[in-house]
Amino acid sequence: MTSLLGLSLTGRRVLFVGGGAVAARRLGRFLADGAVIGIVAPRLAPETQALVREHDLEWHEREFAPDDVADAWLVHTATGDPAADRDVTAACDRYRVFCVNASDGAHGSARMTAQTTSGDVVVGVASDVGVDPRRAAGVRDAIALTMASGRIPLRRRRATQSGRVDLIGGGPGPIDLMTVRARRLLAEADVVVVDRLGPTAEVLAELDPDVLVIDVGKRPHHHPVPQDEINALLVEHASAGRRVVRLKGGDPFVYGRGGEEVIACQRAGIPVEVTPGASSAISVPQAAGIPVTHRGTASAMHLVNGQGEVTPTTLRALADRDVTTVMLMGVAALPRVVTAALEHGIGSDLPVAIVENGHTPRQRTTRSTLGEVVDAAADAGVRNPAVVVFGEVARTGLLMPDALRSEENAR
Repeated sequence: MTSLLGLSLTGRRVLFVGGGAVAARRLGRFLADGAVIGIVAPRLAPETQALVREHDLEWHEREFAPDDVADAWLVHTATGDPAADRDVTAACDRYRVFCVNASDGAHGSARMTAQTTSGDVVVGVASDVGVDPRRAAGVRDAIALTMASGRIPLRRRRATQSGRVDLIGGGPGPIDLMTVRARRLLAEADVVVVDRLGPTAEVLAELDPDVLVIDVGKRPHHHPVPQDEINALLVEHASAGRRVVRLKGGDPFVYGRGGEEVIACQRAGIPVEVTPGASSAISVPQAAGIPVTHRGTASAMHLVNGQGEVTPTTLRALADRDVTTVMLMGVAALPRVVTAALEHGIGSDLPVAIVENGHTPRQRTTRSTLGEVVDAAADAGVRNPAVVVFGEVARTGLLMPDALRSEENAR
């Protein structure tokens, strides 16, 4: 029988016998664990030698002696000679030191597991009888994939004194456009503070029933939970030892007030990290076939909040045909922005596209020009959430090959 144990090797001596390529592959794992590494080998492979230099490891340039294992907590032997490796395991048995025998795992008293991690959860896979590294690696990879999808219950079940806050970007909507890290953090969360945008409905359906969900979603002219109260909620729950996820649409640092929430946590001494998401400024135009930059068409992007003032910088960007101007939260502001642009002398033929509900079944794109887009938006009944794109990249047929474009024009 084989029992899996979680060993803490930080600050403890691990002896490697043999300095070949196998040792080099295994060394990284023990170094990451904080072990104090010693190597006994008459010679080293180049990759092992590089690790010895990089980490200033202790190397005894000679053959193995049985008493080398006396002060080790764990021994790893990979000399390339099965008989020599058996001698090492025999010495370990006499000194009651566990030994990993890389040439014949069945004759070692310890085995390397195929290992994967998700946050602070470590999963190891080993065979109970014999050694089958490829099978163990295949099982590990399948477990890792399931953990990454958020379908394994990774939440802590025992209360702790150390809570934390993670701000995660949910991207433009579909849950499979979220990052692997974001999915894992949601699977670990005790409290999820959500906005109305992003993959909220799909995320909530995956959470355990006892996860506390707090809806602080903001809508135009309707902010049911002020930002100061949101900050206080994050600090309150993290201070009680809970893992808190602040789920935002798009990216937390793109008009998401994520910076204010980070500052609030830091002032309260709460550990906080930010996991990026696909910003709607780029991903929503992309869903409509609009690249915010395109060689020979636009080499820069100017991002603007439609709820703010029309600044001289924005007017210069609109006037520069080499710049794409992307406006978020700008449906209500569209008439004001267009009027300012036309008064500034920007050509009325500037292409404009409005993409509503990007990456969802309700996605719709309205294409027009600066001079006509206000009427076009009114006629189409454009509503938030929407992204407005000004610039040559919004021109119809930009990404369509010339032959197909000619064929379409002929219809």
